[in-house]
Amino acid sequence: MSANDEDDFVRRETDWLSVPLKENRPFLGICLGAQMLVNHLGGKVEGHGEGLVEIGWYPLKATEAGKSLMHWPEMVYQFHREGFSLPSGATLLATSETYPNQAFRYGENAWGIQFHAELTRVMMHRWVVRGAHRFELPGAQPGRDHLGGRMIWDMHLKRWLMEFLQTIFGKPVQG
Repeated sequence: MSANDEDDFVRRETDWLSVPLKENRPFLGICLGAQMLVNHLGGKVEGHGEGLVEIGWYPLKATEAGKSLMHWPEMVYQFHREGFSLPSGATLLATSETYPNQAFRYGENAWGIQFHAELTRVMMHRWVVRGAHRFELPGAQPGRDHLGGRMIWDMHLKRWLMEFLQTIFGKPVQG
């Protein structure tokens, strides 16, 4: 899916983002949700100029603003073929080489992340099986590396997610 898809539900969900923004309620957009937030805020969602994708485990680097917020994981799980520009007024929190805008904050309570910290083991297995045709795309990693990387990096990513959710919602999150 793309935040640029012409489906009615994509437009309705993107338009709906005015509600939490206007009410200053916490909002977290993950991958497609972050891209929808970017579109809502007037940014641009598009593929990489050289056709590269991020499908697998990739390094992440926190910006100074991100470091002042919390400790970030070194590697994150990605499954996307599009990235986004940083919306006007947003603060970049994390970056990477292929798609430089990986996490941002807009205002007090709107957050967007490009990577998938929420992914469970079952979800990853489903994506590796059903998305195997995408492993041929430029920049994608083979399925075995997705599963192998989980053994190394997932615990750090889950720890980050719990801290991040506590930062956003202001109370301990049960893991």
